[in-house]
Amino acid sequence: MASVIRTTRMATHFVAVPRASLLRHAAPSVAHRVALSMSARRFKSEVIKETEVPVSVYTPDSKGAASGNSDHFSIPVKSGSRAPEPIAEEEETITPLEEKVYKQMPPTMQKMSVFGKVIIVTGGARGLGNHMAQACAEAGAKAIVIFDANQDLGDEAAAELHQKSGLPVSFFKVDVRDGNAINAAVQNVVDLYGAPDVLVNSAGIADSNIKAETYDPAMFRRLIDINLTGSFLMSQAVGRAMMAAGKPGSIILVASMSGTIVNYPQEQSCYNASKAGVIQFGKSLAAEWAKHSIRVNCISPGYMDTALNKVPALDAQKKIWKSLTPQDRLGAQDDLNGLCVFLASDSSKFMTGSNVIIDGGYTLY
Repeated sequence: MASVIRTTRMATHFVAVPRASLLRHAAPSVAHRVALSMSARRFKSEVIKETEVPVSVYTPDSKGAASGNSDHFSIPVKSGSRAPEPIAEEEETITPLEEKVYKQMPPTMQKMSVFGKVIIVTGGARGLGNHMAQACAEAGAKAIVIFDANQDLGDEAAAELHQKSGLPVSFFKVDVRDGNAINAAVQNVVDLYGAPDVLVNSAGIADSNIKAETYDPAMFRRLIDINLTGSFLMSQAVGRAMMAAGKPGSIILVASMSGTIVNYPQEQSCYNASKAGVIQFGKSLAAEWAKHSIRVNCISPGYMDTALNKVPALDAQKKIWKSLTPQDRLGAQDDLNGLCVFLASDSSKFMTGSNVIIDGGYTLY
């Protein structure tokens, strides 16, 4: 509906005028440009249909240095088109970055890893948090620590990640609203593995399709406590551990594009307010803790295809969300992985106070 309204408004600014009349009355330079544009379109349409594609392949010598060795051949071009062959799904595996491989990597690639880092992931028992924990394991983490309020899911996730990766993995049943429990758990992490290098604060809840005038104040307090107060308590505990150890660190707060835009068509003013608070808290903390070499950045996802969104009641809204997203899809559960590893790694060590929106282009409109 929004796109229809925008199109209608734009149409009122234009009047149909015959093309020939436009060219006659246009300034010479304008007419010249139009003629060139029409000519360019004509040339672009004249595609040469090759029957074969020439290929040149240059291979290094046995020592990996450039050589004069080359191979020239052609590959045939088949006429017509056909649907691509389906790609067979492979069983998910986690292959951690090994030290011998890390040492062979060029400096730029080494910085893009999290080799040797201790990483805490809240909300890591499932969904986006769990996928980011797996990505950090693949990228060379020394140890992964999962904080989550769900005992069964947390234990299962930690056991599975350890089995698949062989890395040290710990699970702490922690509610991010409980400051004392957080402090005790972070201290135990320090005792087990040393001070954490990275915090990925992914724990959060979402309330949607509730009008502001009927929203229960008790629900609002719970939402703020988990999404915003939880971000503060986790950052405070981990930040203090980093400062005590005198080591640099990276804190990644998972916010939402809803912290900077108003969603459509659902009402969710309270959720949006909580995520706006996370973003501003992250910026403020980044400025305050830069002197301690602790970086704080936010990831703001768009609509993600998580288990929480896979309910029939949201099917109609999901069609609207997709239609308003240039990539015409919801985010996959692993679409945050690369950004998470980048912000956790030394590749982003001059980056702090940023709010990175990753939404398939939704906020472009």
